[in-house]
Amino acid sequence: MSDTLVVNEIYLSLQGESTFAGLPCVFIRLTACDLRCSYCDTAYAFTEGKKRSLKEILLGVRELAEPFAKLKTQNVKLPLVELTGGEPLLQKNTVPLAKSLCEDGFTVLIETSGAHDISRLDPRVRRVMDLKCPSSGEVERNLFANLAHLRATDEIKFVIGTLEDYHWARAQVAEHKLSAICPLLFSWVHPLAPEQQSPVLKKVPAGQTPITRRELAEKIIADALPVRFQIQQHKIIWPPEQRGV
Repeated sequence: MSDTLVVNEIYLSLQGESTFAGLPCVFIRLTACDLRCSYCDTAYAFTEGKKRSLKEILLGVRELAEPFAKLKTQNVKLPLVELTGGEPLLQKNTVPLAKSLCEDGFTVLIETSGAHDISRLDPRVRRVMDLKCPSSGEVERNLFANLAHLRATDEIKFVIGTLEDYHWARAQVAEHKLSAICPLLFSWVHPLAPEQQSPVLKKVPAGQTPITRRELAEKIIADALPVRFQIQQHKIIWPPEQRGV
């Protein structure tokens, strides 16, 4: 059985999102995704990639992590390692890769769309799972059965670009009592640069009202929601269209 994965890029940067935002992180971006969210900023990862063995990937991560040897913060080994995409759960060898990284002692995160079964992952892996909002064009793809598999160490992310997204996300938080499960992230949609806008992406459904990051922050406060407002820090530090950051 092949032990390869198709990898778009592996790089060291700062974690720009989640409750780990700001910490050094090695990103393993895997190729392919079966969703076409309207705001996707990594459409280049739909098809671009190269086959790499699990051994080769692990060696690459260890090499990037070497300068941080024996460094920890709040009992978290640095750097973090995140599996992202694309959609990492489309490739079956993501599961053994994540387990091997855990065995190496890394704190392993996975960014997943929420459209695929997360129960197969090693329990040490921290799942950052989307619930797709209406403006994504992919709201029907949410696999709500995943909620039963989430742990306190996981996170649920809502990417919010419109007023309709906000109302939908607020309703999901209440209906499913999500704040009792794990941390909740309300992430504002950073507008795509022209070079990131792909013709294959879904369009925001007609009639929706864009929301600014200030409006989103103020609504969270006004409604006293038990969520963490976040922006993509890496898009503030570096040009939003820059890869490998």
